[in-house]
Order: sequence, then structure tokens, then C-alpha cells
Amino acid sequence: MAYTARKIYPFEINGETSQFLPASLPRSSEYLFNRDLSLIEFFRRVLEEALDNSQAPLERLKFLAILSSNLDEFFMIRVSGLKDSLGTKSAADGMDIEHLLAEIKTRVTELIDEQTKCLYQEILPELAHHGVEICSVDSLNENERESLTEYFKQCIYPIITPQAVDPSHPFPYISGGSLNLALMVRPKLNRRTEKAAIRTDNFFIRIKIPSSIKRFVPVREDSTRFVLLEDLVASNVGMLVPEAHPAICHTFRITRDADIELREAEASDLLEMMEKNLKQRRFGDVVRLEVSQTMPVEMVGYLTESLQISPEDVYQVEGAIKVSDFMSLYKLDRPELKEAPIAVSCPPHLNTNESMFDIIKRGDVLLHHPYMPYSIVTDFIRQAAEDPDVLAIKMCLYRTGADSPIPPILIDAVERGKQVTVLVELKARFDEENNIEWAKKFERAGIHVIYGLLGLKTHCKTTLVVRREDDKLRRYVHLATGNYNPETSAVYTDLGLLTTDEQIGEDATELFNYLTAYSQNECFRKLLVAPLNLRQRMVEMIGRETENARNGQPARIIAKFNRLADVEIIRALYEASQAGVEIDLIVRGVCMLRPGIPGLSENIRVRSVVGPLLEHSRVYYFANGGEEEIYIGSSDWMPRNLDRRVEVIAPVENANLKNYLKNEYLSAYLRDNVKSRELTPDGFYRRVMPEANEMEFNCQLSFQNGAKVVRFDSKH
Repeated sequence: MAYTARKIYPFEINGETSQFLPASLPRSSEYLFNRDLSLIEFFRRVLEEALDNSQAPLERLKFLAILSSNLDEFFMIRVSGLKDSLGTKSAADGMDIEHLLAEIKTRVTELIDEQTKCLYQEILPELAHHGVEICSVDSLNENERESLTEYFKQCIYPIITPQAVDPSHPFPYISGGSLNLALMVRPKLNRRTEKAAIRTDNFFIRIKIPSSIKRFVPVREDSTRFVLLEDLVASNVGMLVPEAHPAICHTFRITRDADIELREAEASDLLEMMEKNLKQRRFGDVVRLEVSQTMPVEMVGYLTESLQISPEDVYQVEGAIKVSDFMSLYKLDRPELKEAPIAVSCPPHLNTNESMFDIIKRGDVLLHHPYMPYSIVTDFIRQAAEDPDVLAIKMCLYRTGADSPIPPILIDAVERGKQVTVLVELKARFDEENNIEWAKKFERAGIHVIYGLLGLKTHCKTTLVVRREDDKLRRYVHLATGNYNPETSAVYTDLGLLTTDEQIGEDATELFNYLTAYSQNECFRKLLVAPLNLRQRMVEMIGRETENARNGQPARIIAKFNRLADVEIIRALYEASQAGVEIDLIVRGVCMLRPGIPGLSENIRVRSVVGPLLEHSRVYYFANGGEEEIYIGSSDWMPRNLDRRVEVIAPVENANLKNYLKNEYLSAYLRDNVKSRELTPDGFYRRVMPEANEMEFNCQLSFQNGAKVVRFDSKH
């Protein structure tokens, strides 16, 4: 069914009543939230978890570290992109880029101030009460200071090289993300200097804190009392610069643009081009300068001028810079200071001596990670590698992890004579180096390695196994919402589907032909594939709900995903809401849609669940006039997912699995009144609280305690 713009019910914006929803939404904050400010509000929800004093202290510290890491990536990618756009265009909501950058600084500064207050006034004092303490060097006794000084001499001093700026030494290159000490000193004149009458003003000296040494230095061996590495270096700065003393040392760090610009059409070798681009990333423009609050104004000005940035790019931090490093404290073996580990269990029907092939043949298998062990997936791939009847394995790898067991299994498979094809996405941001290394190892092993399509990222999570059975070939397919990365699978919530559905198997074959040979077959039987048919089908299915509502048929949309920033999808959802479709969106991060506007989006509710696990699964439910449809897969409702990436969304057709996803899985997220927040029409989130006499319900906890993910026979 074609989906077209229609005349719809009146709604009021800024006191004026409209009878039409424009075919193309205007760039206006009346219709859309700003994407980047919406992302900052997600960061605020992460911070709220750290501010929750009902949680264990190391859990709270973990969320502060996650916030710091999120902000780093935000500046490296989003802010750097906005700076490149200055003076040339406005944001999608019509906001002027200059004003947007100013608002970003205001909100980020608020977050950093709250983060610092939480760290130093709440979390660190509580940890100190339990014996985990960050000490100043001055607070230690004489024996402890002497021990640390000896450690400095033996393990740190030989590594460090102070860099002075003088007429013969220009301002040094500063690597992005590194911690540094800055100081100004007036060196003593030596005889040669005196004779030459060389001017001896204060010299700027930069000392890079070595990243090869743990930032938290134990006061004694096996101690849980630590000093920060930069404080230890500052306390011994006289060994490095005789004229210096600790009081004149100030910490700073820069963030560089890390958004690599690829000119794939000009590349004869994508692997070689990516390796060169990764080296260039080190020299990206500076987009942020963080300085300790103790740094003198003159020194801040000197750094600002030397780095060729504006004062608006400077962020003063009271306390430690780069709080993401505090994640190392979370890894301490102190279970009493953390929440209970995630309860992981394997359903009985999978915990047998049968092969995965026999289990899947009896019916589709739905996986729910991390509540179910990721070893189920790796065991499936391992059995495929070892099974003599398996002829071919084809797999898309977006992020795998340096220590993933999956790549060695694939290498073993090719050594056993299997035809193995692996699509390695070299452009997976911040995993490029890791993926390049695996790609080289695959090629050396004889695996057929594909680097994806020109101009597109391959983001789908798909495996195809071809097996000979009774003189026929049967296809086994794994389709998932998350990456083939066992490490992140322990902290990301994701879904997976194992199936032998013949049409899905045929579609998976066509998908890999598309990836390896640019096959242009767009007539997929069941799979929705971006950029071929996914956008069109999503808009059509939303439009179908709109028509059903107008015709008095069952109409309902529930969607769970990470980001919503596609204007065409938002427009379709607005029209569905005006037609009376009840819409619930469970959005982890960015949401540009404005819910709850009378006459426009009053039937749309937006929730966000932020808890110990990162919500990563994507699920789409459509009532479809009573013939319900549910899809899972790799794509969000973002232009990049729908137009610039290869994504796969798969239908879940087994009646029992559909019932589980709708009535248990999605229902749990809509019931949550502990970790859930609801988006208000003004762009902020309010925490969902239990109603009177209503029990608390934590969806992530419920999945651990009782929600089961099962396999049902296909005949059901």
C-alpha cells in the first residue's frame, strides 16, 4: 500500500490551529526536538543512575565513568561535526548551529558540575568508609610517601619526558584523550646562557602522563588505597624539572575530532585507506580543552591560543579529569559494593546433549541476552565449524572484540574445508583497528573476506550456515539485534532468532550475494533490508495502522529501539497518532519526536529505560487489524540506518514467540516504574513512579527473576 500525505485533524502549535501536517516536516522546534540536546538528556539519565544513593557505591561510580566516556565520544563525533557546519547550515530542528553549540556547553557544564559533586561529596566518601580510598600524596605518612617515591623512580621516571616550549622548541603535539600536566617555570641561567644573553622568561612545560601505567597507584601492594598517577608525578616533579614544585602543576586534556572522512570512491584498497585514515585521526582538530579548576587564567589563555581554539571550547573541571578511568575501580573484587551479578540461565530445551541443528529444526529459537548465555551463539557457530555436513558459513561481523572466540572458530572452520565468507566492517567506529587485524588474519587463513559495499556501513547481525541433510541443502540462519561480541553481550540487552525458515534462508542467501557481488535483487520474501526496502516497508506499516484506525480496525504500534531521528518516520507517526493509533515508543537515547502535543501526538508515549544493562534490542510491533506482526533486527529509526547502512529486520512468525514478545517482553518495559522515564512535551524526562498501592516493577530485574526465553515448535 502506498503511503501518502493526508489532511488530518487540527492541532495547536504556539496558539495557532492547523488543519494540515506538512508532507515534509519543517525544520522547526515546534515539531522536532534537537537531536544533540536529546542525546545530552540521555546522558542526564545516565547521571541520574549515579545520583541514586539507593544503589551500591561501585555501581554509582560505574555510571559516572559511563557518562564521562559518552561525553568523550559526543565531542569527538557530534560536536566536531557541528563545528564543521558552522555558518553553512542549521540543525534538523532549525536551530542555529552557533546557538546550539552554546546550549550544548551550558548543559554539558551542568552535567560535569553534578558529576563532580556526586563523585567527591557522595561516592568517594562512601567508598572510603568501606576501605576503597583515593588519597592525596600529602595525606600519606612518611613511609608510604617514601615507598611511592621509590616506585616513581623505578617505574615512572624513566618513561616521562618533559617538553618545554622555548624559542628552539615549538609547542608540542598533544595527543587526544591523554592526561597532561602543565607548568610554567623560569629556568636557572647557565654560563652559556649568560654569555649569549638569552632571554629567560617563564617557559611552558608539558608532561604527558603515561597511559601504559595504571592511573590508580596502590599506596601499598594489594592495598585498596590509591593515589592518582598524575598526583604522584606532580609530587615528584622536582626530579623532572628542578625549578618546579607540585603547587604549580595543573592537569589538562584535549579532545580531538575523530570523525574520519572517507573518500571510498577514490580508494583502490579500502583496507589500506582505513589504516591511513586511522593514523590521520590522531591529528584531528581540537574540539575541547579540559583544564583543572586550579589552572591560572594566563595558562588557560596560553593553551587556548597554542591549540588554536576559542574560549568556548574550554571546560573547567573541579577534581579529576577523565572520570572514565574510574571504571577500573569498578573491577575491584568487592562484590559487597556492587549489585548482584546478572542471573544467567540456559533454558532446559537448549541445555541438552542434542546438536543445535536438531533443536532449531524442531522450531524457531528466540534468544534473550544477557539473561541467556551468549555461549549458545558461539556453540552454534562452533558446531557449524566442526560438523562434517556443514558446507558453508557466511557471517557479518561489525564489532567482535579483541578476545572474541568467534574469529578463531571461523579460522578453524576454513581449515576443516568449509567455505567461509566473512564480511568485516572496517568502518565500525572506534573498532576499526581491531577489525583490520581480524581481517588480515582471516585473509591469511584463507577465508573469503569482504569489506562491505561502497558508501555503506554493514551493520546487520546475520549468520548463514548451509548444511547437507538427506541429499538436500538446509539453511540455518541467526539474526540478531546485537553484535557478535561476547564481551559486550554481558552488559547489553539483545535478542536473537535462530531459524530454518526456508524463505528467510533464501533471503539470507540473497543478502550475502548483495554484500559480496552487489546483487540488486530487492524482492526479499520476508527480510526487511536497508537501504533496499526497509524504509519503504516501515513507512507503509505505520501508514497501514493509520488506515486501520480510520476504518475502525485494531491499530497499535509498540517499538523499542535506540534512537529516533528520521523525519519521515516521525511524520508518519504523527499522522498515525492523529488517526487514533495508540503508540508506545521505548527509546534508549535520541528522540526527536515531540509526544503529547494535543491534536498532533497526544496518542504517542515515549519511555526510556536506563539501568545496569544497556538497552540495545530493537523490536517493532504492529497490530495490523488483528493479524499482528513483530520484527526484530539491527536498525533504529535513523536516516543513517535506513539509508546509509546495510541493516536487516526479520519477522518473528511463531505464534508463541510473538505472544511472548508482545505480552511479556514489551509489556515489561511498559510496566517498569523503577528504571523508566517518560518524555514530556518540553523535551525533558520525568521518572515513572509507582501509583498508589502499585508494586515496584523493574523490567531488567524481572527478566532475571522470571521472564523466560523459550523455543516453541513451529506447529504452534
